Amino acid sequence: MHATTILMVRKDGRVVIGGDGQVSLGPTIVKGNARKVRRLSKGEVIGGFAGSTADAFTLFERLEAKLEQYPGQLTRACVELTKDWRTDRYLRRLEAMMLVADKEVGLLLSGSGDVLEPEGGIMAIGSGGNYALAAARALADSGMDAEAMVRRSLGIAAEICVYTNGNIVIESLASDQRKLPD
Repeated sequence: MHATTILMVRKDGRVVIGGDGQVSLGPTIVKGNARKVRRLSKGEVIGGFAGSTADAFTLFERLEAKLEQYPGQLTRACVELTKDWRTDRYLRRLEAMMLVADKEVGLLLSGSGDVLEPEGGIMAIGSGGNYALAAARALADSGMDAEAMVRRSLGIAAEICVYTNGNIVIESLASDQRKLPD
């Protein structure tokens, strides 16, 4: 998937998903402040997408419906969504990937049926995903908190990947679900 970078880091009882704001059509940047990371399920789930914007919104809507059907069961909702994604004629054509997390689990979802948990609590998608992933893994033992790791790693990806900019949006959840400062 081109045109974005989404990174998830789970560390010290907190999960953070961040993404850049660049939207590209071929070699042209058409928007620099898109919001590709958002809260779902009444704020209990956070998610980010890479790929076609319309396709991602369709998938977010479908995931919301699955989360209503299976409240508090993110993994089950994601498995059910990916089953539909692979078998439904319309959904099968959608070109997007998603990272989603709640206070207990984080997952990567794809149209090829993938529902993957991150190794070491870190996972990334998008054209700059591998850059952000490498940076976050290098920072994992640095003493930085999850949000600082995400911000720094996305900044590094923005310096390398032409489809990623420095306009970063962050969403986070704590394991104890108390309100986190903005």
